[in-house]
Amino acid sequence: MVWVVFLSRVVFLSRVVFLSVITHGGLPSLVSGEEAWGYVDVREGAHMFWWLYYADGGPADYRSLPLVMWLQGGPGGSGTGFGNFEEIGPLTRDQEPRKTSWVQAASVLFVDNPVGTGFSYTDQPDRYAPDVETVASDMLVLLRHFFTQRAVFQTVPFYIFSESYGGKMAAAISLELTKEIARGGVKCSFAGVALGDSWISPVDSVLTWGPYLYSTSLLDDAGLADVSRVADEVKTAVEEQDFEKATELWSVAETVVEQNTNGVNFYNILTQDTEEKRLWLAGGDHIALLTHRHVQPLHSESLSELMNKEIRRKLGIIPHNVTWGGQADQVFSSMAGDFMRPVVDVVDQLLTGGVNVTVYNGQLDLIVDTMGQELWLKRLKWGGLPGFAKLKWTPLDDPSAPGITGAFYKSYKNFTFYWILKAGHMIPSDQGPMALQMMKMITQQV
Repeated sequence: MVWVVFLSRVVFLSRVVFLSVITHGGLPSLVSGEEAWGYVDVREGAHMFWWLYYADGGPADYRSLPLVMWLQGGPGGSGTGFGNFEEIGPLTRDQEPRKTSWVQAASVLFVDNPVGTGFSYTDQPDRYAPDVETVASDMLVLLRHFFTQRAVFQTVPFYIFSESYGGKMAAAISLELTKEIARGGVKCSFAGVALGDSWISPVDSVLTWGPYLYSTSLLDDAGLADVSRVADEVKTAVEEQDFEKATELWSVAETVVEQNTNGVNFYNILTQDTEEKRLWLAGGDHIALLTHRHVQPLHSESLSELMNKEIRRKLGIIPHNVTWGGQADQVFSSMAGDFMRPVVDVVDQLLTGGVNVTVYNGQLDLIVDTMGQELWLKRLKWGGLPGFAKLKWTPLDDPSAPGITGAFYKSYKNFTFYWILKAGHMIPSDQGPMALQMMKMITQQV
């Protein structure tokens, strides 16, 4: 495999970044389309990494296909790593072509967000983002740069897709982006946001853990009482606006769930955490527990090895002192006070403002169970909610098994909800064909 790499130095708003564009020479590459990547200095001492795959849609030119930005969860999970190689990118972690890659139907922009995630990094500890407002502000700097430097994408429909905590960030980013577009600060054709298993109202998730696990025979009466008790404590802390305490109690609630279910996997209830992991989780402070539960799974040993060796060499611009995922724990810790804060009001503002909003959720997800999503949804003040509530959902065939239901969906005006069957928290990993079809429907390709 031969790569020809062209580096150009670009100055934008007094920020110096390096852009890398790859073309292929000699032997054909497994990635058949064009790629680009680079850093943007979103604040002094805060450097955000992005990676773009141009759509490889066969006869369709990438200009006629949408642009999708993917935001990972955590916070601290890497989109350029996990989202790319474990979920929707053109290659798997084993560097084999992915049959359900989203790049066949859209250009895909992965961003390591917030700063400190993945290959993104900060120069000082005080440069990490403490809240979603800072996350949104940083992302607007990156998007302003991206659409200025790649003006061809200004007229391409632009969608933000997200997963887990990435959904909370995506909602805040989308709201600020609409304002910035109206002011003329960013030129793009923003077409909608999709919130996948998203941390929009954390307390609603926690409050439904017990009933969900009980209904699936993973808790008995005593276990339900234990989980409900600690969930009520989380609720009280949130109501008192003591979000740091709420985060601590959330960690306690997870431990109570693990003890009463013999280690159910929060990301897919049909699987179970290993005994080794359960023993590790028996000790340590609550932040260490939370990062181990919800950031470390996105940085498996094999993925870390790929990113820090082969991918690092391919990219050629990663600073020598930056390790992929090396600052992930600090990213999570810096946002601990913001972690349990809801953003339901942000979703309300998006809907009321006419932005296309999609919520999609995996049937087997516990950490952000569908029951909890439906609770906050029913509290929306959006004027279209009564009409949405009256609709019956529509079944969708699983693309990989015609005649078998793979999902249900309901759509009214500018809001759509997808219930994805047989999928946990990471829907594209569990149900790749269904996730790809859903993306095409959201982006109006089917």
